[in-house]
Amino acid sequence: MTTTSPNPVGPIAPPGPTGGFHPAGRHIAALVIGCLLILPGLGLLLGGAGLAITYAVGRDDAGYLSLTLPALTSQSPAITAEDIVVETGPDVPAWVLDRLDLDLRLTARPLASGTDVFLGVAPAGDLTAYLQGVAHEQVVGIARARDGSASAAVLRATPGASTVAAPTTQTFWTTSATGAGQQQLSWRVTGGQWAAVIMNADGSAGVAVAATVGVRAGFLLPLALVMLGIGLVLTGVAVALIVRGANGTRPPQPGGIAPPDGVRPASTVEASPVAAPTSLSTHPRAVSPVALDARLDEPLSRWLWLVKWFLAIPHVIVLGFLWIAFSVVSVFAFFAILFTGRYPRGLFDFNLGVLRWTWRVSYYASSGGLGTDRYPPFSLDDEPDYPARLDIAYPGRLSRGLVLVKWWLLAIPHYLIVGLLVGGGSWAWTWARDTDGNGRLNILSGGLLGLLVLVAGLSLLFAGHYPRALFDLVAGLNRWVYRVIAYAALMTDVYPPFQLDEGGAEVPPGLPGPPPPPALPPPVADDAVRPTGPTRVG
Repeated sequence: MTTTSPNPVGPIAPPGPTGGFHPAGRHIAALVIGCLLILPGLGLLLGGAGLAITYAVGRDDAGYLSLTLPALTSQSPAITAEDIVVETGPDVPAWVLDRLDLDLRLTARPLASGTDVFLGVAPAGDLTAYLQGVAHEQVVGIARARDGSASAAVLRATPGASTVAAPTTQTFWTTSATGAGQQQLSWRVTGGQWAAVIMNADGSAGVAVAATVGVRAGFLLPLALVMLGIGLVLTGVAVALIVRGANGTRPPQPGGIAPPDGVRPASTVEASPVAAPTSLSTHPRAVSPVALDARLDEPLSRWLWLVKWFLAIPHVIVLGFLWIAFSVVSVFAFFAILFTGRYPRGLFDFNLGVLRWTWRVSYYASSGGLGTDRYPPFSLDDEPDYPARLDIAYPGRLSRGLVLVKWWLLAIPHYLIVGLLVGGGSWAWTWARDTDGNGRLNILSGGLLGLLVLVAGLSLLFAGHYPRALFDLVAGLNRWVYRVIAYAALMTDVYPPFQLDEGGAEVPPGLPGPPPPPALPPPVADDAVRPTGPTRVG
């Protein structure tokens, strides 16, 4: 018969690979897939809503969406508008355009009195043959002035003769309209390749009209409804996956009870003489003079991260000037190291202060992690009570030779990696106007870090929780970036390691890991405990 000792603390759960408990892979997959789906989902929702609004309020009484060109002039005999008409190839069935229910309306009014105007639609090949060797201009685009004035046509000129046979004498027109005063032409778009033209009725040079192009599309409303439906489905699925993935990343407690938000579970082995740090990974930390710390300052607001970029604008303005000074100081430090082998301490402390300030603002508002709602201080000094800290050990001496090559040649491999991590800047939503003056919504991407922080923000918005594993990864990637910055800024000769040290806390190398669970006593055979003879008590 064997004997065992009861475990007073219940079953022993082994710690995860980082000393805490990381989520199952399926939860991370659900989180990432949900965030990838929500972007096209919201895009379809916004696009469908825009089409529906346009259909409801943008049409005239005849159901046309119109674009007016107050002045359309050319010194040549003709203005063609080949790109206004839908072009279809010979392999496209005729019923496709019939189902689209697409109508074109072209209206032109001469700017000079007493001029007869000709409007016509013809097969593209016939119109090209008619204008062969004749000067004409083709509408290749529509531009709107930045001051909000009326649209204007962008014309591309083709040189040639200044006269052509009167268009009214030609027989290849599919439909046409001619006469004095305002003329209007309507045409149901059918299969084939077509082009439209505006000319003087006698074919003379010098066309000057005010034109309006209108399109009536019967498919617009059904398309808007389909986009809205698909967008709603994708957005709903995305939100469900984000909530599922975010809730699944909460570290479990023994017995299956999740701890309160912001509380990391303690080790289940209460007899451990040394507590394992929550960010200690299975591989040893890289030896680096750059120490970057981040503390997840929970609970975090669900929505504040949407406007932090705006709240941080004063910091961004100040940091813009500080980084100019950082660059100038680095140049002075370059020559100081080259001639003396030392980085002047005052210059070093200033550049370290700029990096500290940058790290705090980045951690608060952008790709640093969104890990705190505490507004960062305007300070170059170390702020011990702020949840984002950075320190770089001051080097006694630096190599005079390395200063010539490390910041551009030796750091190239890391520059490629950092470029993938940070991209062109922090992610943000911006509203801009294109070259045609049309407004559009842009999403500025910040590389992998920007995408991961966006995932964290969406998790906060929909689930009210910052996934711990995601936070550890973001902190580790930022640690890599700042190690490279310190090396490229000549602040250390220690080459940045190609190693991802995850977790918010900077763990010194060589710190002992969690001790193994206490060993249970070995099994004892029955023969060893059974008495060999009668036992007298007395």
